[in-house]
Amino acid sequence: MPSASPEWVAAFASLKEVDAGALSVRYADAGPAGGSVVLLLHGWPYDIHSFVEVTPLLTAAGYRVVVPFLRGHGGTRFRSSETVRNGQQSVLANDVIELMNALKIEKATLAGFDWGARTANIVAALWPERCHALVSVSGYLIGNQEAGKAPLAPRDEYQWWYQYYFATERGRKGYDRYRRDFAQLIWRLASPKWNFDESVFQRSAVAFDNADHVSIVIHNYRWRLGLAEGEPQYDDLERRLDSGPEIIVPTITLEGDANGAPHLEPASYARRFSGKYMHRTIEGGIGHNLPQEAPEAFARAVMDVTNL
Repeated sequence: MPSASPEWVAAFASLKEVDAGALSVRYADAGPAGGSVVLLLHGWPYDIHSFVEVTPLLTAAGYRVVVPFLRGHGGTRFRSSETVRNGQQSVLANDVIELMNALKIEKATLAGFDWGARTANIVAALWPERCHALVSVSGYLIGNQEAGKAPLAPRDEYQWWYQYYFATERGRKGYDRYRRDFAQLIWRLASPKWNFDESVFQRSAVAFDNADHVSIVIHNYRWRLGLAEGEPQYDDLERRLDSGPEIIVPTITLEGDANGAPHLEPASYARRFSGKYMHRTIEGGIGHNLPQEAPEAFARAVMDVTNL
């Protein structure tokens, strides 16, 4: 793919803030106020600019598009210093419900990748009445701590090297000290054919300066391995997720043909989607950050999923 031009780096025109549960959420909000709502959820180590070229494609089609910074990223802040800096999967999903409530959004199409796809999966599984449809890069990503304890084949374990690094105090300190270098390395490993410009990376890297960023990232990965505790008020949600609940809302899953991040074959998770379902593999050297690398294909999936 061609590299992004350093002379022109797209950005959102303006950002808003709203108190939503434990967070003050910074988010982009574009398109007609009365349009069908699409919530776009980014992953790690990325930010809302993964969707900066997707958004105008959707607003031009009449959608209202809301793109929040996840907890620990960008301008999203905790409202209290006493709140646990928790990165477990159900908490991120609960953040989305709190945001929808704060914005008085009854129902939305959810679309995301990486952490954002997992979060969207969980909302669709546990709160289907709030989810009109789903677009999920890399398919079904709901996990549980017990599964996280099972060893993988050595080649597969190797792909998760950063997770084990984060399990150590050295890893936490290393990520804190070198968070931008670390993120850029992940971008290159996860999207080996994406020739992004330095200015494109730096636009997103500002989001990692969030004061709680390291705490949220480290807790997320340690929690997956059972090395960090969650909060008891989310235990019931996690028990429901332990069973690998089916997703009943209309869904399109996407995969890039050059995704360098750990991911499963689509056939392995298709049965998890019991409603109307379609999978698309996006070709052309597309890696892990699919909405930023292939915005037209991502936007098309969002538009198509509501008509499955």
